[in-house]
Amino acid sequence: MVLPIREAGEIVLRRPARELTAGEIVSPEMQSLIADMFETMRAAPGVGLAAPQIGLPLQLAVIEDRQEYIDKAPPGQAAARERLAVAPHVIVNPRLTPEEDAIEFFEGCLSLPGFTAIVPRARAVRVDCLNERGEPVTIHARGWYARILQHEIDHLGGTLYIDRMLSRSFMNRENFERYWKNATPGELRKLTDV
Repeated sequence: MVLPIREAGEIVLRRPARELTAGEIVSPEMQSLIADMFETMRAAPGVGLAAPQIGLPLQLAVIEDRQEYIDKAPPGQAAARERLAVAPHVIVNPRLTPEEDAIEFFEGCLSLPGFTAIVPRARAVRVDCLNERGEPVTIHARGWYARILQHEIDHLGGTLYIDRMLSRSFMNRENFERYWKNATPGELRKLTDV
């Protein structure tokens, strides 16, 4: 079932989510919720969805970056962002450790529809979490996958990308598509240099 996505201004997006127990994770209700979250994310469409985005303050997120999304990107963009397809998976109670310095790219969010901004994020991360079976998992990610993980884990702590963005780069999607979609890093600096 496709669930309604909460948008900026809703309190659930600004509060830390609570951890889940192993028993809660494997419960039929939670497994059904996970399936609904994947369906909601794909319908949006998006590459990640955190439980607070559907109104539940739980440390749970689903992630999937489909090849078909990557194929729609402008030529060279996937390589520049180190973007590769990511199989569908679940992260529960994640702990994030940055492993490389930050890089800057535009980012958007299903909870802030119609807008985008440049957000610095670590190029590579380690995430220690539980999977949908309550089993411990360690994920090492880099490039766009690392960005997705950081974005979704931020949601679990009550943080939105607008809290980390380079504020002078904030714009609506229409202007991004019109002026900045294919911009080089040097051209993007024009947005943030005073």
